[in-house]
Amino acid sequence: MDIKPVLKSLGIGPQLESASTGTQWLTALGTGTRDIISPVDGNKITTLVYAGETEYEAVMKRAETAFPVWRAMPAPARGEIVRQIGEAFRENKKNLGALVSYEMGKSLQEGLGEVQEIIDICDFAVGLSRQLYGLTMQSERPGHRMFEQWHPLGVVGIISAFNFPVAVWSWNAMLAAVCGNVCIWKPSEKTPASAAAVQHIIRKVLMANQLPEGIFCIVQGDKEIGETMAADRRVALVSATGSTRMGKRVAEVVGARLGKTLLELGGNNAIIVSEKANQDLALRAVLFGAVGTAGQRCTTTRRVIIHSSIYKNFVDKLKKAYAQVTIGSPLLETNLMGPLIDEHAVKAYTSALTQLESEGGKILYGGKILNGSEHASGCYVQPTLAEAQNHYRIVQEETFAPILYVMSYETLEQAITMQNDVKQGLSSAIFTESLSEAEMFLSAAGSDCGIANVNIGTSGAEIGGAFGGEKETGGGRESGSDSWKSYMRRQTNTVNYSGKMPLAQGIKFDI
Repeated sequence: MDIKPVLKSLGIGPQLESASTGTQWLTALGTGTRDIISPVDGNKITTLVYAGETEYEAVMKRAETAFPVWRAMPAPARGEIVRQIGEAFRENKKNLGALVSYEMGKSLQEGLGEVQEIIDICDFAVGLSRQLYGLTMQSERPGHRMFEQWHPLGVVGIISAFNFPVAVWSWNAMLAAVCGNVCIWKPSEKTPASAAAVQHIIRKVLMANQLPEGIFCIVQGDKEIGETMAADRRVALVSATGSTRMGKRVAEVVGARLGKTLLELGGNNAIIVSEKANQDLALRAVLFGAVGTAGQRCTTTRRVIIHSSIYKNFVDKLKKAYAQVTIGSPLLETNLMGPLIDEHAVKAYTSALTQLESEGGKILYGGKILNGSEHASGCYVQPTLAEAQNHYRIVQEETFAPILYVMSYETLEQAITMQNDVKQGLSSAIFTESLSEAEMFLSAAGSDCGIANVNIGTSGAEIGGAFGGEKETGGGRESGSDSWKSYMRRQTNTVNYSGKMPLAQGIKFDI
């Protein structure tokens, strides 16, 4: 596939603008730069020019100016703009999906699916724009009405990760927008071209509707820009997706100024395979969960806890399935797995396997870096199956690579304890045909994760449900359900129409 026409259609040139105030692009001359290399073939996509303090301030001022105007629009009118944004992404789905695949390395189908997530969340947000409900409560004082309502926060900062270059931004931005907020996006410096393409698409919608420039803004750069955003008191909420280490730093900086955070961090997700499971279903779920996006999802399946009575049989099936995984350019639909994001990810992969073996683990399949003309970028590795114990230090950590640890259990209580005995708490699953086992897994004594599934895998969440997890995953929730409340401030209101001044709790204070 020739990527040049795709880049041209999305407005991506040889040098990438560092910041945008919606409709006006800014280039930070004289600041740092980074060549953006595709992990697919090792070729250069573009050069990112890092934003500096000047560009950040320009973006912030435009956002602050846009907020009162955007806030004053009725929520359904804001929803109409989001509807148009969704239509714009429908028109650009093919090309943007291809760019996501080429820049990040995920399969073309996953790249297209990521753009579809933007479209879906736009549709969700349009409906939500007419459903920002508050409650009415019964007052204990006669002649009083008590209720609550929700107001926008102001400027929302979004820090996203490389593995979902565009979708996770939309989970935040589209909901924040219909709630009346303006957004400043700091995308990963590893996938800036996809982010810039998104901004180009949105830009046309803003201009066509003669809307303020600062409703959707972007600042491109390294972690320094993220630190600036986190420390900025003008940013009411910082939504950050990435590693636990990064999230802890964001929480520390934002917390020091008593700002709000929404954190969606690392996962160490497990699937329990019961002796009562449909093994064919479980096999497919484990394979996609562990190999999809080359193991670079926060919901990637990293551990499989298998009942001892079926352990050998199921592991043998996994080995055969892994041997059939085709690895190569993700732009070719015949390949099921593409590359890791860069050479640093490859080093993390090899380092994890070295540590695994030093702790007593055993590689059952894979474990090699692939060479040859089809894998010339040096970022292609084999998906790896490894026998391990849950308490191993390396198993307790999240390695962003296609490494799956297999282990056995005797009782369901033991399996649930193993599933929960990690620092992270994002996604989990059990495969069983037993209703009692399924209900135990979903009970308060079961999975401690934010997502708990029965007979489906750990990855591939739908946008309608709240997405996020507990413990070191950060506790935040994005996307569906009532996640919109994260982007608004709650206000309790009481109206006295009695003509008298009674106090609550029966207190008397007569003059």
